[in-house]
Amino acid sequence: MGCGCLPSPPVLDCLFQTIRQTQPQGNAIQTLTAHLLLRSFRCTTLVVPRILSLVPPDLTPRGQGAAAVPRGDRRHVPAYPLGLPPVGRPAPSAAAGSGAMWRAAARGSQLWGLLALLCWAAAAPAPPSAAPLLCNVSLDSPAEERWLPVLRHFDPAFLRAAVARVIDERVPKWVHEVIRPIAAELEFLMPQPFAGEMLGLCRALGISLGDGVLLNFAYESTAFCTSIVAQDDKGNIYHGRNLDYDFVDILSKITVDVQFIKNRQIAYQGTTFLGYIGLWTGQSPHKFTVSGDERAGGRWWENAIAAFLNRNYPVSWLVRDTLSRAEDFQSAVLRLAGIPIIAEVYYIVGGVSPKEGMVITRNRRGPADLWPLNPLGGAWFRVETNYDHWTTPPPFDDRRTPAIKALNATGQHNINFDTLFKVLSVKPVLNNNTVYTTVMSAALPDKYQTWIRTDT
Repeated sequence: MGCGCLPSPPVLDCLFQTIRQTQPQGNAIQTLTAHLLLRSFRCTTLVVPRILSLVPPDLTPRGQGAAAVPRGDRRHVPAYPLGLPPVGRPAPSAAAGSGAMWRAAARGSQLWGLLALLCWAAAAPAPPSAAPLLCNVSLDSPAEERWLPVLRHFDPAFLRAAVARVIDERVPKWVHEVIRPIAAELEFLMPQPFAGEMLGLCRALGISLGDGVLLNFAYESTAFCTSIVAQDDKGNIYHGRNLDYDFVDILSKITVDVQFIKNRQIAYQGTTFLGYIGLWTGQSPHKFTVSGDERAGGRWWENAIAAFLNRNYPVSWLVRDTLSRAEDFQSAVLRLAGIPIIAEVYYIVGGVSPKEGMVITRNRRGPADLWPLNPLGGAWFRVETNYDHWTTPPPFDDRRTPAIKALNATGQHNINFDTLFKVLSVKPVLNNNTVYTTVMSAALPDKYQTWIRTDT
């Protein structure tokens, strides 16, 4: 991503002094300003005064009193006539001559224009503050042991408290009474490797297998999200998603990026919450990407429990199973559309070739709708939130319309990782329940990147 972070004061001073010693003064300022623009550094009270401290007297605007950039909101840009506060340096001597004054004015115009652009860049949404922990899970290890190295990075007491809170606040009491008595049989109802992995996690955390199943059900039931798959004008496919959920204070601390390793190679990767063995977001390198968004259905818990006891897949387990088995975009779509699952969902899939983008609207038994990209017809992107695309989202939760407006404003020729991230940062696509944002492209698997959204 092109979003940068503001350098520390010592780094800034070193950068300024190095450029100042190696280039003429005016060129140094403009070079540094352009560099900061390209890196999208924040235009703050730290950067602007340091740039202005290098401004020669003949480049200083006249007829203005000194002023300070207001403190407080980082995103505020003051409305000064030239876009920046004046510095209050003395005016050049009249003896300098009209030619020198003309050249100074020209150089000054260029400089102030660049600095105004820098301040404009500062008005963009603030970059997210942190990437999640990146960890490896070896598929060559026994299922019960795979997650143990990851668990060592977390406080077990905190994880047990998080499990208890999510279950107590999200899972209906009657579900507890159904699941807990049959906990001993749950291992035989779940397919491998999920049964072994969950059993190993529960033992390591000191919780029952029944609570482990309830935790995974809780995450399945209310995952409100926004997913976008788009194709640029060169045929490249980009896929991005926001995952929205309650308990942001907890989930932001246990979100992890996981690389699933087989034979010393990355078989697939994804983003999840520690203790949750499924994936809502994932990528199979050079094959396809996938994200899942909840589709509201009546009697969710009743239907989900019944389907689970009938050995249907939880929706996030099917994502992971597809990442491990499907060889390309088409086979991924077939698996995600056809295998029975415990709840309704939207699967959003991106491939590696032009037109390989699809929104799959799922019933528990099969597809309700397939909505592909159609770039030749002008449909170069698809946006899916948590409502059927042929219906109108409710006014109180319309994330679709702002996302579409932002994509249209961006344009197909400008869509890339950076601009897709910016679209996912538009309010209310980004909201107080957004836990993380991921952007990915199966053709460029090294670009897979997730951010914990602490800037909402």
